[in-house]
Amino acid sequence: MQELISLLGIVGALAIGVVSPGPSFVLVARVAVSASRPSGIAASLGMGLGGVVFAVAALLGLQAVLLAVPALYVGLRVLGGLYLCYLGYRIFSGAKKSLQVDGAGARQHAPLHRFFLLGLTTQVSNPKTAIVYASVFAAFLPNSFSVPFALSLLCVVFAVEAGWYAIVAVLLSSSRSRRAYLSCKAWVDRTAGAVMVGLGLKLITSAHRG
Repeated sequence: MQELISLLGIVGALAIGVVSPGPSFVLVARVAVSASRPSGIAASLGMGLGGVVFAVAALLGLQAVLLAVPALYVGLRVLGGLYLCYLGYRIFSGAKKSLQVDGAGARQHAPLHRFFLLGLTTQVSNPKTAIVYASVFAAFLPNSFSVPFALSLLCVVFAVEAGWYAIVAVLLSSSRSRRAYLSCKAWVDRTAGAVMVGLGLKLITSAHRG
């Protein structure tokens, strides 16, 4: 019973956090409207795996490590911020580029595994998410837990993360959303790119404050 209560507490806290807009939401939303529904779902699965990575780290005592080595947290924030700035620059600089189409008028897309990796790297590049996981696990995790509990927790974390972003991908990959995106692609990409860069700079400039 104690493990079930802990599981529900962790899942509830993470579910509230995952729906909050951030780099992951921006990334999945843009992939969904600019590429395809499968591409957006592939990115969502990458987000889910990224959540599992943080969950494993939290189970292994991530919070204790970061508290013991403050410089490590600062380094993670700087590196994560630089990566978000890089993604933002790529999106912003490609704002005026038209989507490639083949002879039949269908858009050509990158392999799905590239969107999966993009989702994964975007998720794990955000140290704030790592801290959220570490804090939530520290608050709800029982002092001792079984292997089935740990495995169940990892599965549920994946379902919460991937499930939410898959919903975002499905909703924003509709034909109406895509037509709206194509009609103002330059402005949408510039806005998304600027938001990503802004989030990256915020991480970097606040790194020294912990």
